[in-house]
Amino acid sequence: MVKGKMKFRWVGILIIIFLISTYCIGAQVFAKLSKDESKSRADVITIDTLKVFGYLEKPEVTFLHDVHTDALEKQGKDCLACHLPKSNSIPGVFKEAVAGIDPLSPKFKRLEDTARKEVMDIYHKFCIDCHNDMGAQKLETGPVTCGECHKESKTVSSRQPAGMDKNLHFRHSKAREKKCEQCHHEFNEEKKELVYVKEKEGSCRYCHLENPKEIPVYAKDSAQISKLSMKEASHLDCISCHRKTIAKEMDAGPVKCSGCHDAEMQAKFKKAETIERMERKQPDVVLVSTGDKLPDDGRLGNVRMNAVAYNHKSHEESNDTCRVCHHASLDKCSKCHTLSGSKDGDYVKLEKAFHQIGTDKSCLGCHELNQQDPKCSGCHVFMEKGRKQADESCLKCHENLTPDMMNLVKSGDNTALAEKMMKARSTASETYPDDDIPEKVVIKDMMDKYQAAELPHRKIVNTLMKNISDNKMAGYFHRDKGTICQGCHHNSPVSTKPPKCSSCHGKPFDENELLRPGLMGAYHQQCMTCHKEMKLEKPAGCTGCHKEK
Repeated sequence: MVKGKMKFRWVGILIIIFLISTYCIGAQVFAKLSKDESKSRADVITIDTLKVFGYLEKPEVTFLHDVHTDALEKQGKDCLACHLPKSNSIPGVFKEAVAGIDPLSPKFKRLEDTARKEVMDIYHKFCIDCHNDMGAQKLETGPVTCGECHKESKTVSSRQPAGMDKNLHFRHSKAREKKCEQCHHEFNEEKKELVYVKEKEGSCRYCHLENPKEIPVYAKDSAQISKLSMKEASHLDCISCHRKTIAKEMDAGPVKCSGCHDAEMQAKFKKAETIERMERKQPDVVLVSTGDKLPDDGRLGNVRMNAVAYNHKSHEESNDTCRVCHHASLDKCSKCHTLSGSKDGDYVKLEKAFHQIGTDKSCLGCHELNQQDPKCSGCHVFMEKGRKQADESCLKCHENLTPDMMNLVKSGDNTALAEKMMKARSTASETYPDDDIPEKVVIKDMMDKYQAAELPHRKIVNTLMKNISDNKMAGYFHRDKGTICQGCHHNSPVSTKPPKCSSCHGKPFDENELLRPGLMGAYHQQCMTCHKEMKLEKPAGCTGCHKEK
């Protein structure tokens, strides 16, 4: 009986020793993990896989991917320690693994999400076993108890979106000797396989959506929409290619989260001195029209808007990707966006596709976003969003045609017409000569506690003109001498001698004009908002503009 009690006592002691050891092992890593969690990181991954099977019984797990990658790297291990290739077999050594490797599964230690308990057991077994093994080797390791993983985390993700801009595309194209087929493919319905089609290369995002379960209306019946999200496709193919290149002891792209998604690392990406144009037989200039062949019966022909000459090459140079304009395919806009709207264009009519404000996918919307530049926003911030454009502003794009241009319209030579219209354009901004611009304006209508405010009028005008002197788009839309003046002298005729502010803004507030501030409010709102938008530090405070009496 005594021997039996002693036996149970020793069993209890051993259990206590085991639990203490386990706790100590977890504590070793926790100091490390707590330190890592104290700042924002680009490698934060939320493990909430079991959501696909229903609700979560415990809080989701915050997983720091690069911390684990670095720890395994010190032991001579790589991605294969956690991720299986499609063949579900793990080669023995690193170089052997990448010699003919399949892309690795993004899932941890599995290829499929089979069943709730099976997936949960995979995480619990392999994670805890690895942490215990590293702890036994006196290495920094991770937690081994439920509460240390399943807890509310203070870690903040600083992950930045990663994409293939024209600089990265050029560098990849050059490194791969312009072998486009190494990345670009489409699905062949007849062969049921991925194939390369020359001169049909497009963005990966045209087929690999952010969420393949939320397919846009226009793509519902498309065989090209992949089941793989953009996130899955890029991690499968890009990282696999980088790993193969590293194995050949050649310069390669990143394989860690921070290498692509950390803002500081992105800023360090090598910039090519010159970037060759991406060739898809696109035109330098194009005549943007409805695409509809309508009969000119004497009625329709006289009421349609003039087509727009569009500088395609210039817009390519000004943007990082083709997707800025071609957001669903590289086809011309009117193929999907028709005059009356169609399923292929998600029922966005052609007029909206070009003119809608509040989106970066339309011409007018994109131009409006560019006005948020501090050099521009001082004036443009006051303009009502969604406003009806003045009729004369339409003519900036839908230009009146000269007789020579009309002859080209009749001949049907749209390319020649677009080229002629482009050559006739000027992108040089202009304003009145200095003699017509008062050097100073003294504002003294409301002197009370303060002296008059002295406005360096000519200096302001010249600074605004200098700010847009190297901006072709701003230059084109500020060609008229009085345009720059309209930033302050709004709602008044364009003139070298516009009406005074007090002509509309009276000293007392007019309660019948709720949207028209009184004179003091108008000055302070206009001047101070402009200074704030343009990020000017001076003048500051009341006495920065008018001294006390």
